[in-house]
Amino acid sequence: MFTSVLMIEKALTPQDVEFVTTLHGDQKVSFVVLMQPRGDQADVLLRAIDDVAYGELREAAQEGGEPEGSEARHPAEVALARTLTALRETGSEATGEVVEAHPLDRLKAVVDETAADEVVVLTEPHYVEEFFHRDWASRARHQVGVPVLKLFAHSE
Repeated sequence: MFTSVLMIEKALTPQDVEFVTTLHGDQKVSFVVLMQPRGDQADVLLRAIDDVAYGELREAAQEGGEPEGSEARHPAEVALARTLTALRETGSEATGEVVEAHPLDRLKAVVDETAADEVVVLTEPHYVEEFFHRDWASRARHQVGVPVLKLFAHSE
């Protein structure tokens, strides 16, 4: 069975689920999902710049209104549970956890523990981080020792 570690920052949409579960054709895939609460993930200024770059001025003005720290854990757990259920409904095996501190260290450990075949980073675009190669996928490529695929999440 092919093992894929999936790094996400929000619940997968039905389009995301279909996409990641069909990446390898008919091959059976086992997913280990690492969910990082968005409130802890990036600096508010960087998220606001990303929103402006996308022309989403309303969202840029509202940055900073998301839960942070321990308050972000419950929404992340709910999003993770929805994602795991959706993946399992396709016939895939799926486990996961919320990762609050040092997500790339945990990613490396999970890749090693599960002998994962790949890492899929599924996030919204983060222009500033991507430009400076500070996004998850760019940093993970130097740490995990398996192929890292970066995909952009669909919006609901």
